[in-house]
Amino acid sequence: MDTMLRRLFEKLLNVEISTDQQLVDENTCRSAEKKPYDGLTIFTIVVLSVLCALMVLSTFYDYLFIEDQKQFSPLVKAFSGEARRANSRVLFRIVDTKSNPNIIDCLHGMRCLSFIWVVYGHDYLVAAMGPNLNLIQAFTWTKSAYSMLIQYGVYSVDTFFFLSGLLLVVIALRTMERTKGKLNIPMMYLHRYLRLTPVLALAILIYMKILPISGDGPLYGSVTFDNYTICEETWYWSLLYVQNYATNTICLGHSWYLAVDMQLYIISPLLLIALYKWGKKGAAAILVLMLLLAAGLFITMVIGKHSIFSHTSDAMPRIYFSTHTRASPYLVGILFGYFLHANRGGAVKLNRTVVFLGWLISLALLFTCFFSLYGYHNNNKALPIVNEAFNLTLTRIAWPLGLCWVVFACMHGYGGLANSFLASPLWQPLSKLSYSAYIFHMFIDSLNGGITRTNTFFSDYQVMLRFWGDFGFTLLLAFFVYILIEAPFGNLESLLLPTHRTKKKLDLDAQQKTVEAIEAPATDSPPAPALVTKSPLPEVKIKEKPTNN
Repeated sequence: MDTMLRRLFEKLLNVEISTDQQLVDENTCRSAEKKPYDGLTIFTIVVLSVLCALMVLSTFYDYLFIEDQKQFSPLVKAFSGEARRANSRVLFRIVDTKSNPNIIDCLHGMRCLSFIWVVYGHDYLVAAMGPNLNLIQAFTWTKSAYSMLIQYGVYSVDTFFFLSGLLLVVIALRTMERTKGKLNIPMMYLHRYLRLTPVLALAILIYMKILPISGDGPLYGSVTFDNYTICEETWYWSLLYVQNYATNTICLGHSWYLAVDMQLYIISPLLLIALYKWGKKGAAAILVLMLLLAAGLFITMVIGKHSIFSHTSDAMPRIYFSTHTRASPYLVGILFGYFLHANRGGAVKLNRTVVFLGWLISLALLFTCFFSLYGYHNNNKALPIVNEAFNLTLTRIAWPLGLCWVVFACMHGYGGLANSFLASPLWQPLSKLSYSAYIFHMFIDSLNGGITRTNTFFSDYQVMLRFWGDFGFTLLLAFFVYILIEAPFGNLESLLLPTHRTKKKLDLDAQQKTVEAIEAPATDSPPAPALVTKSPLPEVKIKEKPTNN
């Protein structure tokens, strides 16, 4: 092929091409010959087979031989067919949000829309890397106003950080009031690690060993922005949740969000204690911390000339993946959560003018984040680094501030159609699946993008067609992961870490329903230009001291 192409180009272009210049790389060639499975691939297949077999056998055993579920030991019951049926019922159960004042029901819609935004944005990236017939038109698309909604899908990540900080404070401060300021910090950390890690560990194995043998094609393994073979060298950093700092080759590219969220969660007890002990003074200190970190982001960009738009080599690790530069939305969420906690229970009456101004300012902030740089995109002008630094620093604060009003208005009856949409109970099942869906959505994107065997045509409608297929199979895969791994290991974790129950069981059940409804893990997937989105939402050790609802 290399010889043929060289001679063809020499005749067509009437130039001599040096033999030192290789036109076809052997590494990009594929043959029908199948490589034998290595030990880790076999191990992964065996693990998945055993888990599936246990699910099937336990279900049959449960149906045929068990009349009384109490005959099961708690350990076996966590993986039994009855447990899986119960997990399915919980997944699809619609909770009446009006029956519990502790539930912020509009958050389900915000979480799910952000996850959908992540998947949609990733599909555009995969489509842009495909063998497009209209490549010039694809470049022209980046100048359109609609493309701003996709190119700046990164704000979905800031939404998840905002939700994480908000829910952490709203739930944890209530618990601290019941326990007179006590917080079981080691148990918080252990609970969160055990909740997130089983799904992530399985995902690393599947991306690394199952994805390569799941499909084939001329683009397989090259059409996405991640090279999962690097997991063989850097997988342990991901399981320690330090991959955003420890390595420049992150195992699962979209898992950087988990590292940032985990690291913010680790420092959260200090913020909670400050809010509990010093109240408004603690909130003021957190505000100062947020402004200092924002200033640090600005200085880092200006002095180091790190630009995301110019794709400088150190831009992503320094200003996109790093925790200290992504903390602003999280801290805004914490401050807003404290505001809601301090003013809970009181009726809020606002006149129409105030409500109108609230929505006007909120929408102005959100749309400014989208379109503030539209002129630069449309005119192909180079963005000065100072301008970019101002834009990135301020929008990471403006976006969550705009969301604060949306949540506040929906909570107090001023949401109108927005609240009717965001608070719809139909979002609840997807909200509970969002963590597994976030972790595995790139598996479907990579598979479907890699098996492409013909030229493609880039357009918004074609990407929409790709999205619905990817999104549907992502939810199907996420359901199996939830039933097979996430829910059973969650049950097992609750058995291994028993809670101290000091109040009535009814109180515990009511509190648990609140946690399930509010804190269903989200994807807080990044959009990739690093898209992202589990927004695994924070889980405090709330079961230890159940509160009265």
